[in-house]
Amino acid sequence: MRPQPLIAVNDVPATSRWYQLVLGLESSHGGAEYEQLSFDGRMVLQLHHWDAHHHPHLGSQEVQPWGNGVLLWFQTDQFDAAVQRATDHQAEILEPPRLNPNANHREIWLKDPNGYVVVIAGAYGDI
Repeated sequence: MRPQPLIAVNDVPATSRWYQLVLGLESSHGGAEYEQLSFDGRMVLQLHHWDAHHHPHLGSQEVQPWGNGVLLWFQTDQFDAAVQRATDHQAEILEPPRLNPNANHREIWLKDPNGYVVVIAGAYGDI
């Protein structure tokens, strides 16, 4: 079993571009209503337009912040390159790169264009 998180967004293509540019993910589906984003050929995130299809448990677009209590956490072996991409593409940085002494790795906390919190972390013990 492996997770395949799905988030609801207003603009699937724009959100897909953000994740591709900032996290280095690849489109493996594409579309205005639904997208699958992959890394090394494995899906790691799904994007779904709020109003597309009928998903009664997707939540409400009117209740914000979206994803309250959920963080989209990505681990990478290329932390410095990920930080550089976030900087180059002017991602909103909530917390700049820092050491997490509990995990002995580095983290950067971002906000995606929809308001979801995205954490990019180095591998455990990467420092």
